[in-house]
Amino acid sequence: MTDVQQERRPETPAEAEGTTGLFSALGKQLKLLRERKGLTQKEFGALVGYGPDAISAMERGVRVPQPDMLVKADELLEAGGLLVAAVPELKEAMKKARTRHPEWYRSYAGLEAEAVELHFYANQAMPGLLQTEKYAYAVFRQRRPFLNEETIERRVADRLSRQQVFDRWPSPAVSYVLEEVLLDRPIGGPAVFTDQLRNLLRVGGLRNVEIQVMPTRREEHPNLDSAFNLLAPKGHGQVAYTESQGHPQLITDPEEVRKIADRYGIMRALALNPMESRALIEQKLEEL
Repeated sequence: MTDVQQERRPETPAEAEGTTGLFSALGKQLKLLRERKGLTQKEFGALVGYGPDAISAMERGVRVPQPDMLVKADELLEAGGLLVAAVPELKEAMKKARTRHPEWYRSYAGLEAEAVELHFYANQAMPGLLQTEKYAYAVFRQRRPFLNEETIERRVADRLSRQQVFDRWPSPAVSYVLEEVLLDRPIGGPAVFTDQLRNLLRVGGLRNVEIQVMPTRREEHPNLDSAFNLLAPKGHGQVAYTESQGHPQLITDPEEVRKIADRYGIMRALALNPMESRALIEQKLEEL
């Protein structure tokens, strides 16, 4: 399916059922109330437990605010019950609206949204769940052949919407093994990359997340191949996901998944531990 064909039909069930209108309206209300209180996105985000990119995405209607966040925001912004009143409708809309992703990706995205464990190995760019909005935009701007601006905006929104997995309760167990080169490749330029490294520190500080860096100078490596994701959907066996040159593959064969999981386990043993990795990220930040 071409980009043009995708532009002419609803990209997601949320769009098909009209629920994106609700998300957009809520975003505009949040922005108006925040600005009335004289708060920046960063200041407001700190009060409700979100980063400025997440607040920006909510205000533009491309990320769904969680009901408990609206309740907290209603009090902080002195909305007088305006935001709380939208919670029942929001919950109903969230039931109808599945993930905002291209059709070829939805089977994986649906599993990811409900997984109890998520594990990622990355060797080219930061994994989507770790990307800031500006970093994600820079990644899609560099795609070849070029994507048009509307497609880029939509795909950035899709990527940010996946990050709601961090807002779930109970929280999934999440781990990353990142090649050190990712800390040295300044995608988007110094300012964008500085924020990206800070975001690594923020996400890595969550109780359910462990980020490990694989040093470039490490002589041993069990996976000199492509990046991959491992996830354990609730009530189901572990599956793997890979993507090479734009060709996605969801791997469900138990033996193939076991082999990938085995490689991941070895990589975690060879990589820096989370505290050492955090120190290295902080060092890279100082060097920028």
